[in-house]
Amino acid sequence: MDFETPPEIVELLARIDQFIEDEIKPLENQDDNIRFFDHRREHARTNWDEGGVPRQDWYDLLREMRRRADRAGFLRWALPKHLGGSDGNNLGMAMIREHLAAKGLGLHNDLQNESSIVGNFPTVLMVDAVGNDEQRTWAEKMITGEMRLAFGLTEPDHGSDATWLETTAYRDGDEWVINGKKRFNTGLDTATHDMIFARTSGNQGEANGITCFVVPTDTPGFNVDFMWWTFNMPSEHAELTLDNVRVSGPNCILGGEGKGLEMANMFVHENRIRQAASGVGAAQYCIDESIDYAKQRTVFGRPLWRNQAVQFPLAEMQTRCEMVRNLVYKTAWHLDRNHHMAVSDKVSMANYQGNRLVCEAADLAIQVHGGIGYTRHKQFEHIYRHHRRYRITEGSEEIQIRRVAQRMFGVDVKRPDDPNIIGRSAPGAV
Repeated sequence: MDFETPPEIVELLARIDQFIEDEIKPLENQDDNIRFFDHRREHARTNWDEGGVPRQDWYDLLREMRRRADRAGFLRWALPKHLGGSDGNNLGMAMIREHLAAKGLGLHNDLQNESSIVGNFPTVLMVDAVGNDEQRTWAEKMITGEMRLAFGLTEPDHGSDATWLETTAYRDGDEWVINGKKRFNTGLDTATHDMIFARTSGNQGEANGITCFVVPTDTPGFNVDFMWWTFNMPSEHAELTLDNVRVSGPNCILGGEGKGLEMANMFVHENRIRQAASGVGAAQYCIDESIDYAKQRTVFGRPLWRNQAVQFPLAEMQTRCEMVRNLVYKTAWHLDRNHHMAVSDKVSMANYQGNRLVCEAADLAIQVHGGIGYTRHKQFEHIYRHHRRYRITEGSEEIQIRRVAQRMFGVDVKRPDDPNIIGRSAPGAV
């Protein structure tokens, strides 16, 4: 294995950095847009009077960022060439996401809304890979935001135990009738369609028999009850009731009847490795900021960094960061060469370790900075709140560890629809 960063990625990162300086930073600083990233960020982004959903001016800014990134050729980098992309691979995407996260918060890369100048489009890849001819035409609309698919897997009584869904669907002539509830159904503040996972056959606990329905959000009986207020606001994570929702036609099912969990697996594996890479980058930001502060801060007549109580925890954290970085890169390299289920245990390792790493790095940065680290004038509290959810979503870290143990102890994991390894509905669904 070659441990050098591929030359094309080195060149790409340099172009990305220049693009950020030329177009994104000026946009971030004009018209007081910096309010979305400085100490006012949570307040500025949230429409508190409308259920805590993201404000329209925040969405407008993200939309302009994506427009500029698409025009510059960065937004679609990871997509296939026939979708305007560059056939970017998982290793390159991991390196890009780490690089951007290591810069700290900014318009260039703020994953609260899965927003980045280099886009993450798992649902686009799903539609392109398994959709019928008409469904594949949705891809361009999804990239530009004209069509937005939310992701409805988690239920009030079921999260990571996704094979036990209580949402059901049955045939009634040419139609399907869906009944049930979804929780943390991400993206329903603006979604035009929702991916609803419902049992259509088989028994509880079986992986087969769950179908992924694509439901227009204006369908009668599709009721968004409220948005959950979360640790990191604003929130687009809805409580949803499906009351005799009727859908029909060849486009209402994605990936085939009874094969819904294969779609969910495809979704979470794409996200898990990129979350891990972002975690490494954000952890490195926390470490670097702590080092700079420890050099500048004078306590008891000498620089703070001279104290081993500061040196040693940061040295340990840097060591862990380097180890997880290499695990993420190796896993991404394998993902580019194997079916995602063949290396799902490695993806799980990278994901839960990356998510733990960044949370602990943010906590350490707060401690090193003391009182100022606890304020919202530093980014550490936002980094912690954002990344803390990833220890639960798209498979809690306990589920990730269970995935590793399954492989270690020889549980049959060759099936692409392996049960009970799916995570909660993923914030930031396209």
